[in-house]
Amino acid sequence: MSLLIKGARVVTAADDYLADVYVADDRVTTIGATLDLPADHIVDAAGCYLLPGGVDPHTHLGFNMGLTTTSDDYASGTTAAAFGGTTTVVNFAQQKRGQHLRAAVDDGLASAEGKAVIDYAQHIVITELAAESLGQIDELVDEGVTSIKMFMAYPGELMVDDATLFQVLERAGQVGALCCIHAENGPVIDVLVRRALAQGRTNPSWHGRTRPELAEAEATHRAIALAEMAESPVYFVHLSCAEALAEVTAARDRNRPVFAETCPHYLFLDSSVYDDESFDTAKYVLTPPLRDARHHAHLWRGLRTDDLQVVSTDHCPFCLNGQKTIGADDFSKIPNGGPGVEHRLQLLYSGGVVAGRLSLRRMVDVFATTPARLFGLFPRKGTIAVGSDADFVVFDPNGTTTISAETHHMNVDYSLYEGWRLTGAVRTVISGGRVIVDNGVFTGKPGAGCYIARDASGQV
Repeated sequence: MSLLIKGARVVTAADDYLADVYVADDRVTTIGATLDLPADHIVDAAGCYLLPGGVDPHTHLGFNMGLTTTSDDYASGTTAAAFGGTTTVVNFAQQKRGQHLRAAVDDGLASAEGKAVIDYAQHIVITELAAESLGQIDELVDEGVTSIKMFMAYPGELMVDDATLFQVLERAGQVGALCCIHAENGPVIDVLVRRALAQGRTNPSWHGRTRPELAEAEATHRAIALAEMAESPVYFVHLSCAEALAEVTAARDRNRPVFAETCPHYLFLDSSVYDDESFDTAKYVLTPPLRDARHHAHLWRGLRTDDLQVVSTDHCPFCLNGQKTIGADDFSKIPNGGPGVEHRLQLLYSGGVVAGRLSLRRMVDVFATTPARLFGLFPRKGTIAVGSDADFVVFDPNGTTTISAETHHMNVDYSLYEGWRLTGAVRTVISGGRVIVDNGVFTGKPGAGCYIARDASGQV
């Protein structure tokens, strides 16, 4: 199948120019000022940006959390991602206690089979380290699973100790894998949570009040030190506050291979939501919690100066009714996480580019290019170039997007941005040379997305 995109303003992390783009099968074959080539399908992109399809390196589709599982599986979650211009996700395969790492990845792949509408890859979540597990890391890297997540929070559930962190960091650095760290001091947070509950403070507002910025900053500092001793790169997921960013910035100023992402909810929402004592606040029970609005300026600066390299979504949705209500009488039992995979691009464009906080090319960089580079997908993903996958977003800068739970495609009963009206709209999304979203209509197919085995991670 061939595809010709006419009259687009092509914007990548490196370039901004007017051109036509021609696709044969699933790859870009020709880029030129004016192309007159026969095509099975022609997309008129005049007046629009043509952007690389987004790469979201942090999604939780079909992820088990305590007594429940995220409300989006690969079918609904990747469909929602497509409506937001994301054409590749890197999802988490979680090791159960005592489970071989290969088996955990196989479970993750099985959950995607026949469902994903866009391409996908896998991280492995390590929850314990048996004597033979280090060798299992080597096996996974050889098979294209080149990133590992570890938690410094949730003792007794997901948290690993410092010895495990160090050993996995060391082995990962040796074999070309990147460790992704959830950095919060879990044991101290547990003390604060138990203290609050003992005082009868059970409503969701106490989630944010028991997870202070310093708990994130301390864990970030400690993980950087362990990575430096291990001579390994390290990547921090969902960085939320100025104090943690200062630790990352200081390490990067020493030329350490330290990387970090933030998420739209940390750029646009703030801890004033926890002033509401009602259960509705459970919508904002995610980790780390939302921070004071003063942090926004620091995070935007970090994105501009490359101290933060990626904006992911940490899409981890649980319905307010029936899932979040598990913790109706105890905030510590509320499943942690929120939805966001559908609106990352629109929020970044409206609140970043239009608001003057990011350049257009930098937006593309943090939305698509650098996540592709860091996680072993570039140049197949994250750019528009001859030989790259034909994953594109035709984005209308003059359109508008209104966010609402009534109209979004995520399988969750609320939005973190209910009623927000944004500048810019996704018009057409193309994955592997196929139009999968066209003017608000889904034209894709469950199971059409492919698993991507990745190259070495942690290299830019």
